[in-house]
Amino acid sequence: MNNLTKLKILKPTNEVFEAIVAPGKIGNFWFSSSSERWEQGKMITLRYDEYDYQGDIEIIEVEINKKIVFHGDGHTVTITLKELDNSSTIIEVNEEGFKEDDEELISQLIDNKEGWVYMLTCLKGYLEYGVKLRAALV
Repeated sequence: MNNLTKLKILKPTNEVFEAIVAPGKIGNFWFSSSSERWEQGKMITLRYDEYDYQGDIEIIEVEINKKIVFHGDGHTVTITLKELDNSSTIIEVNEEGFKEDDEELISQLIDNKEGWVYMLTCLKGYLEYGVKLRAALV
């Protein structure tokens, strides 16, 4: 079972892609830190200071300015970037690996959806307005 979340960002696809894969940018909207640039075949350590979380993800596939696929915590996440024109992008996050027979499935899907909406909203604020919404939690 999967969970799909989408948002339009008024920035070119290459800027959206770079914000996700560059360790110096990701802390402005998502994780507190990323150990290195996201490239296919790499294991990346992510830190989320607000939740006292540190974990590793494996980057499965990278298609520059189009797609990022990673695996971590039992789930596979595919981030797809669709360029609408030279100044806007649709970003889709599809997370797979939820077990349909899990008693907690509905709450997991809701929590997951809330997390992706939060991340995408913070990404939009950062890229479109230079606002660091995630930093408000620190």
